[in-house]
Amino acid sequence: MNRIQHLAAAVTWLAFSLPAFAQALVDGEVRKVDVDQAKVTLKHAEIKALDMPAMTMVFNVRDKASIAALKVGDKVRFKPVQEGGRYVITEIQVVR
Repeated sequence: MNRIQHLAAAVTWLAFSLPAFAQALVDGEVRKVDVDQAKVTLKHAEIKALDMPAMTMVFNVRDKASIAALKVGDKVRFKPVQEGGRYVITEIQVVR
């Protein structure tokens, strides 16, 4: 590959990768917390990056500690990703 081909490949990769990196946090409300199973049920707003309408659903979490202090009714902002057919929260924070 020459330099122009490398540059074109890099630009193409970046164009398709940026939306995932730049994904905005999603608003939600905690409905249930299961720290032992590393799951949280959230009523959430539309998740445009995943082409998902607003709904209530169970998410897996990467880090059990991230949901340990959550309580039913907490307003949160979170970042979900799709991994192997599962929806996983990579970041979650309580809105104060």
